[in-house]
Amino acid sequence: MLTPDGSPAPRAREILQGASTEHGPLVNEFMEEQLETSTAPTRSLTELAGALRAGRAGARDAAAQQDAHVAALATSPVAFTGTTVARLRYLEARSRFGITAWEQLTNGCHVHVAVADDEEGVAVIDRVGPWLAPLLALSANSPFWQSGETGYESYRSQVWARWPTAGPTREFGSAAAYHQAVAALVATETVLDEAMVYFDARLSTRWPTVELRVADVCLDVDSAVVLAALARALVETAARAAAAGEPVATAPPEVLRTAHWQAGQRGLGGALIDPATWRPAPAHDVVGALVTHVREALSDAGDLDVVTELLGALWARGNGAARQRAWAAACDGDLALVARRAADALVA
Repeated sequence: MLTPDGSPAPRAREILQGASTEHGPLVNEFMEEQLETSTAPTRSLTELAGALRAGRAGARDAAAQQDAHVAALATSPVAFTGTTVARLRYLEARSRFGITAWEQLTNGCHVHVAVADDEEGVAVIDRVGPWLAPLLALSANSPFWQSGETGYESYRSQVWARWPTAGPTREFGSAAAYHQAVAALVATETVLDEAMVYFDARLSTRWPTVELRVADVCLDVDSAVVLAALARALVETAARAAAAGEPVATAPPEVLRTAHWQAGQRGLGGALIDPATWRPAPAHDVVGALVTHVREALSDAGDLDVVTELLGALWARGNGAARQRAWAAACDGDLALVARRAADALVA
């Protein structure tokens, strides 16, 4: 949330107290400057777009009752001191993890895709890793931090990577091996619980889904829709490959981590790491390779034409980071104005 002048506003508690069912499913997150929205499961991208707009509009309207604005920004362009929500788990995390927790005013977009069971889910997790970095590049929406330029398209991904369990994973091979790995991490007593195992792709702790967690929150609804469509097609493509007995084609976690880092720094404005060669290639080519990789799943879902159109529009206007930088350049670096323009783009 933002004050009228564009600064982060610690008003989640007041907003949630004043919100009604007409404002949709709103909950607080780690800090009082954040609101989280969610959508029910959908099959149609049209339904998803409508649900995203309704959720964002509900958050906007609830915030307006407290003289606050909502912007879909992965980091605040304006300097902040985060206010941890007064919930025992969050306060314990703040105490245990120090500055890593204090600075976690970051906002991601998590996409859940249904799977048949944990075995299929882990087979998917083992196969999607090479293609997660392009999803980050498409969604990158955090070039500013503490009132300054970062040199990254997604600085949120840098801040998030400080958590001890965040990032890519090795090949697990089975649901049993996956659950053993999670249990081993929890047993170290480094993290609070299983929900704090922050793999880039993980089995949801609440739903029968694979949860893809690499993306920044998207500045606009259309970017979120194309992200969700590609994520669903990626999971479906991986599930089909597993069912056909195709071998896992991935890379070591250290290579995946480097590809993720490069996507976070360069976004769509430079080279990404091509999963076919693990060498740099133009971002447009790598995103094109992703679409080719999942084309059959997109087509079968009826999503191919929509994704093609939305990607074309995204390339034309730029991702969130590019748009924020353009706004900053147009207003002589006034980052508070950038934040206010992001609020205007919330639903449009």
